[in-house]
Amino acid sequence: MGNRWFETVAHAQQRAKRRLPTSVYSALLAGSEAGVSYRDNTGAFQELGFAPHVADLPAVRDKATTVMGQEIALPVVVSPTGVQAVHPDGEVAVARAAAARGTAMGLSSFASKPIEEVVAANPRTFFQMYWMGSKDFMVRAMERARAAGAVGLIVTLDWTFSHGRDWGSPWIPERLDLKALAKLAPQGVTRPAWLLDYARSGRLPDLTTPNLADENGHAPGFFGAYGQWMATEPPSWDDIRWMRDEWQGPFLLKGISRVDDARRAVDLGVTAISVSNHGGNNLDTTPAPIRLLPGIADAVGDQVEVLLDGGVRRGGDVVKALALGARAVLIGRAYLWGLAAAGQGGVENVLDILGNGIDATLRGLGRASIHELGPEDVLVPPGFTRTAGVPEA
Repeated sequence: MGNRWFETVAHAQQRAKRRLPTSVYSALLAGSEAGVSYRDNTGAFQELGFAPHVADLPAVRDKATTVMGQEIALPVVVSPTGVQAVHPDGEVAVARAAAARGTAMGLSSFASKPIEEVVAANPRTFFQMYWMGSKDFMVRAMERARAAGAVGLIVTLDWTFSHGRDWGSPWIPERLDLKALAKLAPQGVTRPAWLLDYARSGRLPDLTTPNLADENGHAPGFFGAYGQWMATEPPSWDDIRWMRDEWQGPFLLKGISRVDDARRAVDLGVTAISVSNHGGNNLDTTPAPIRLLPGIADAVGDQVEVLLDGGVRRGGDVVKALALGARAVLIGRAYLWGLAAAGQGGVENVLDILGNGIDATLRGLGRASIHELGPEDVLVPPGFTRTAGVPEA
């Protein structure tokens, strides 16, 4: 590949770090408290091994599957992430990249691009919501998403508002006014490529949240929306049932880490659950999702679609998750690094890295399809799996 491209997600991350202002790059890393969960999300995958074959390997491998009724070419879905101030095209570029590689996209309610533009770029778009504001406010957001053509709803629950980080939290302004630009200028000078992207686009990074606009069309800034979310009393299971009933379509509940919560989700009639700790941004020392996946998949995997979100950096990671019970995975930081490095093409590059890695791993394991994968393909060391919230018999 030429200089514009990269061969691993780690290379995309290195490119993003060189290109982005320090505070923007630090916001992508995030994590919480001591960063134990953040590190474990990726480190846990490295504890798992493969059991490859050497003969009778399949000449052609099938990576296609379905998630929430959507046919996708590979078992990797773009996870919703908040305001994408890493590239002027933001979520629209990500949507186009996902569409070009035949997969679906989750659009955050805190996104910087309107859902109408994103769905136009990728009809396989799921809209993500938090429990925030009044029920009337949430109904308006759902109605707008439905009218725009969103094909599913993702409700995110895995967040505890932990602000402290041992390495310090990044500075993120409410909006990029002259005062904020003056503070950001020293970082921007050392990252001219990032500034040049926005100069060419003719606009500043947008820190508003257009998909949370009120009835008058006023879109709050990121922290205004964040504050509204934090000020809303956390939802009950009955509240989640209400959201499911209001949406009346494919519904994914994101943030499951316990078997009993997974079973409650099944009882509510959700389409899918995502085993996730919000990329290590939730309650620190929550185990990596890949450690929790086998117990949850064993408990409810025949009743609901089980996805995994957290720590995926390679096609082999995807295969490990599928072998241990996931239907597909969601990725967050990986594609944001691609977006920061090279816009839409960078996201396509990341998806190609994962797709090619899945294909190579299937070949080595002697599997002609991702649907043939099973626990026998993965070497799980003693003590690797964690199981929480198992009801007493």
